[in-house]
Amino acid sequence: MMPGTVQNREAFLNQIATRLGRPRISKSVERPDWKFRPQEEVLKDATQDELLDVLKEHCKKIHTTIYTTDISGLSSTLKEVVTNYGGGPIVTWKDERFSQWGLESLMKQEWPSQNIDVYEWDHTKGEENITKAERANVGITISEITLAESGTVVLFSDENKGRTVSFLPATYIALIPKSSIVPRMTQAAQKMREIHQKTGHVASCINFITGPSNSADIELNLVVGVHGPVKATYIVINDL
Repeated sequence: MMPGTVQNREAFLNQIATRLGRPRISKSVERPDWKFRPQEEVLKDATQDELLDVLKEHCKKIHTTIYTTDISGLSSTLKEVVTNYGGGPIVTWKDERFSQWGLESLMKQEWPSQNIDVYEWDHTKGEENITKAERANVGITISEITLAESGTVVLFSDENKGRTVSFLPATYIALIPKSSIVPRMTQAAQKMREIHQKTGHVASCINFITGPSNSADIELNLVVGVHGPVKATYIVINDL
């Protein structure tokens, strides 16, 4: 994708300064050096096992089922969750990690042999992807960063990782590498900056998803599934 061109920037900013009745500020703004940074202290010294315990506890509050497994047990765990959700149709990202984690046989052989439709996102098919996601019973994606404190998975979209996989199907499954778990939003932002500095790439969309869809009116009557899946499951994979 070609970068956009900024036009009439100087004239626009000069006009704003004039309307504000002050000279244009041309020098860059220095980043404040805060004396206290409490946001970095929460769970600062927690181990990955301790962060996992925090995540498990918070999943109780956000109506999300959580499983833990190693790579050898991932296929059977995923199969169990999908069965509990009533089977397919299933829609997934196109992601090489599914094969690396030993899920290719399940997704491309075992489930299809049982007449469970598994659709892999294909950016060349355009609107067909949306239609498949709308009709799916289960959507499966992978969390790039996981916030223990709030039970939030972070999804990076690109041409092979459609946004609708996580919110159009009736139910949702997030595969979570244990190494992806961080304390909270502070560390997630730091990690995203590190990824950008390393790769020079920013995802077309970054979604923060906390369990199934929940909505409450002013009287605090909770309704699940209004804006997305009615059920969600996290499967944490011990990749350390």
